[in-house]
Amino acid sequence: MKFQLEFLKQVARGITKQFGQNCEVVIHDLTTGDLEHSIAFIENGHVSNRALGDGPSHVVLETLRKGADELQDHLGYLTRTTDGRILKSSTIYIRNDQDQIRYIFSINYDITALLTVENALKSLTATETTAKEPEKITQNVNDLLDDLIEQSVVLVGKPVAMMNKEDKVRAIQFLNEAGAFLITKSGDKVSNYFGISKYTLYSYLDAGKENGGA
Repeated sequence: MKFQLEFLKQVARGITKQFGQNCEVVIHDLTTGDLEHSIAFIENGHVSNRALGDGPSHVVLETLRKGADELQDHLGYLTRTTDGRILKSSTIYIRNDQDQIRYIFSINYDITALLTVENALKSLTATETTAKEPEKITQNVNDLLDDLIEQSVVLVGKPVAMMNKEDKVRAIQFLNEAGAFLITKSGDKVSNYFGISKYTLYSYLDAGKENGGA
């Protein structure tokens, strides 16, 4: 595994040298079991404002939540940094001989300036395709959990104060499927946010499973 990680670092350095300072390469190490400090290597971390030892992204939680056979490399999609810059990203799953995912190799290229040029030439580049909202790149597990909670509220379409039981079950099921409860003490934060007890939280998770959830 050490040899594999060193090889990935070598490839990462080569990519960033080739494409310059706007290209970030991140390696998440899933072999240690340390979810809150999954970044084992990062080049040009200024692109997403992350550093060695920082926590997981959405894609890391998705990897831990799903089986290896459910995941495929995700190439050329859009993400968004906390300060609003747009990145073109690719995620590659590095597996061992048993097909277990051991590392996540991510490339993030800041295309914000290029999009500014594109907007200036919009009459030439516009299409009818509706673009998906770029996924936010978070810097630590607390930010990641906050972002997932925000997404759950957007999914329901109403503020927590106006949610009934069914709405909260739907929001909490989304959080479960997104891997939010893999984060340490996430149950306490989610319970407080939705104004429910831990017991009620677990009952809502069970209710989601009974309704066909994961």
